[in-house]
Amino acid sequence: MRFTEYKLMLAICLLGISLRSAAQPGSPAIFRQREDSLKKYSFDIVNAESAASRFRADSQFIRSLVRALKLPHSFDYPFDSLQTISRLYAPDSSFRIFTWQFKKDDMIYLQEGAIQMNEPDGSLKLFPLFDASMFTAKPLDSIRTRRNWIGAIYYRIILKTYEGKKYYTLLGFDDFSETSNKKWMEVLTFSPEGEPLFGVPYFSFQEDSVHKPLQYRFNIEYKKEAGTRFNYDPQMDMVVYDHLIPENNEPQKKDTYVPDGDFEAFQWKDGRWIHVEKELFTVKLKDGQFPQDAKLLDEQGNVNEQQLQAQSEKNIKKGTPPPKPNNNP
Repeated sequence: MRFTEYKLMLAICLLGISLRSAAQPGSPAIFRQREDSLKKYSFDIVNAESAASRFRADSQFIRSLVRALKLPHSFDYPFDSLQTISRLYAPDSSFRIFTWQFKKDDMIYLQEGAIQMNEPDGSLKLFPLFDASMFTAKPLDSIRTRRNWIGAIYYRIILKTYEGKKYYTLLGFDDFSETSNKKWMEVLTFSPEGEPLFGVPYFSFQEDSVHKPLQYRFNIEYKKEAGTRFNYDPQMDMVVYDHLIPENNEPQKKDTYVPDGDFEAFQWKDGRWIHVEKELFTVKLKDGQFPQDAKLLDEQGNVNEQQLQAQSEKNIKKGTPPPKPNNNP
C-alpha cells in the first residue's frame, strides 16, 4: 500500500468518529488495560526498525486510542505512561490535544494528532488532525482546518481572550529535516459550529524597525544540534525565544542557524501577538532576570514526562476541573 493510500485510509477511519460517539461501560482498570496496549504501539511508531513496522504500529495505535477514548469520561484519564505522545489540557479544561510524530524514514517525520473535547456527559467528541505541511509552500499565510494542519508536537497552550473570544496559542516542535528542526507558534480557535481552526492574521511586526506583513503563524528553523529556547514566560507574559544567526554568514541556509545569546519575544496586545525585537526585549529584562524554558521536549522531540505532566496539571487547575471518571462497571 502506498503511503498516500495509507493516510487516506486512516483519514476515512478517523473522520467517522469526529462527532460524538456513544460511550461504552468502562472503569479505571479498563483504562489501564487499554493504556498498556498503547504503550508498545506508541514506542514503535518512531523506534521500530522497518518502515512497515512503523506504519503498522501507527495504525494500531490510532485505532486503539480511539477505542480507549470511547470509554465514558476518558477526558479525565491522563494516559501518562505514553512517553512518546504529547498530551496537553487547555488552561480552561475545555479540550485536550494529543500530538505525536511518525517516522516515515530517516529524513522525514510526520506529525499526527487529535483534539478531544470535554463533553459534560462524558461521551467522545474527537477531531483528528492531518499534517499537510509536506504539501504546503506557504505555511505562514492561511487559516487551516484539521484536514490541512501544519503539524507539530505541542508542548505549551496559552489562553488569551479578546472581546469575549478565546484564543489558544500552541507552541510546538517539528523534527523538520535531517539537518534542521523547527519550533512553531500557532493560534487555535473554534468556529461557531465548534470546528477547530488553526491560524489567525494576528502575528504583528508593526513595532519592528523593518515592517513585515501580518502572519497567520510563526516559526523558527535552526541547526539540528542547536539548543534553542522558545517558550512562554508567565512572569513577563511573553513568548520568549532565542535570536538566531547563521554560523557561516549564509542566511539562506536555515540549518546553520544557532542562538547568539540575545532574545526576541511576542507580547499579547489588543488581540494580537506583537513582535518584540531583540533590542527592545533587552530593555524589558530586569537586572539578573533570565528567561527559563520548561523543556517539555528535548531537541529530538521526546517528551519530558515530568515537565509535561506538571504543566498539564497546572492547566487543569487554572480552569474548571474535568469530570471525574465513571467508576461504575
